[in-house]
Amino acid sequence: MSAFETISFKSGNAVAELTLNRPDKHNALNALMIKEIRQAASEISADESIRVVVLAAIGKSFCAGGDLKWMKQQAARDRAGKIRESTELAMMLRDLDKLPKPLIGRVHGAAYGGGIGIISVCDIAIAADRARFALTETRLGLIPATIGPYVVRRLGEANARQVFMNGKSFNAVQACKFGLISATVAEHQLDEAIESEVNAFLQCAPGAVADAKSLCVLLARNPDHDHTEMTANRLADRWQSKEAREGINAFFAGSKAPWIK
Repeated sequence: MSAFETISFKSGNAVAELTLNRPDKHNALNALMIKEIRQAASEISADESIRVVVLAAIGKSFCAGGDLKWMKQQAARDRAGKIRESTELAMMLRDLDKLPKPLIGRVHGAAYGGGIGIISVCDIAIAADRARFALTETRLGLIPATIGPYVVRRLGEANARQVFMNGKSFNAVQACKFGLISATVAEHQLDEAIESEVNAFLQCAPGAVADAKSLCVLLARNPDHDHTEMTANRLADRWQSKEAREGINAFFAGSKAPWIK
């Protein structure tokens, strides 16, 4: 397991905890944090013992967006340099989005800009009821472009148009309405709510969970295709898998499947 400076990463009992760890900077994203999140995502993807990932943050904020020093460096770069750094952020979001494990966001405090991008690639995100959200890029003369594909996909165009351009903040209730957040709870109940989501996944076959996530993404992002043949083949593959045989046999025998924690 790699050593990190801007994040913490630990795993055990099939659960990985990936935590943003720049509390003095409100967990703002910089080049090193982006690089380290990508490295952690790679390690998580390759580790078959990990079945669920919780993405959280230390300190008062979940993620305040881009680090000010990093943004100043971006401003000083030439066009090619700006594109290169933006692409790294895009690749980080892509890596999280494509994780073959469920990704659960534990959100508290402020989530701005890139923080909303990170939430948008979580499969489930639970927020403390006092959490605040905003896409403030237009206040700086910028646009939420790199995170845009994930945010608009998560919120839908109608909801995205309400917050994508005006820089206005919104609360956890509104974030639930928009679809950014799955549920909101009192902050002291946040860990309990996350544990409930984790436990649900630990009752399911990990290979089936990964395949179901992959199928969900494929269907949602290719809506105009005829998926009849593909879905029939995928289901047949699952029927013939070791997991399906074990799960079905356990069901009829009245016993626990081997993956149940």
